[in-house]
Amino acid sequence: QAQLVESGGGLVQAGGSLRLSCTASGNIFSIGDMAWYRQSPGNQRELVARITNGGFANYANSVKGRFTISRDNTRNTVYLQMNSLKPEDTAVYYCNAADYVLKWGQGTQVTVSS
Repeated sequence: QAQLVESGGGLVQAGGSLRLSCTASGNIFSIGDMAWYRQSPGNQRELVARITNGGFANYANSVKGRFTISRDNTRNTVYLQMNSLKPEDTAVYYCNAADYVLKWGQGTQVTVSS
């Protein structure tokens, strides 16, 4: 089973940007649709964005217009460009398959200060 490693998180002021990366040990083309999720304290993990192998993307309403998901199958990597960040975007961000569950990675912490 593919292992997923997320990176790119950090502390940023409101209005700032971050770019998250998720690299898989396996072939993400064979995994299929990929997604980014996030979980903040006391809340359930939620879907943020998903992308097909062909590059078609869908977003949660809360991030639409601010976040962009992309993938590079040659690098087995999925990205999440996050712009105009808000304090409510603070969470641990994870990537995984969109339609089933692989072993979760450690995630990457994103903290947005007001």
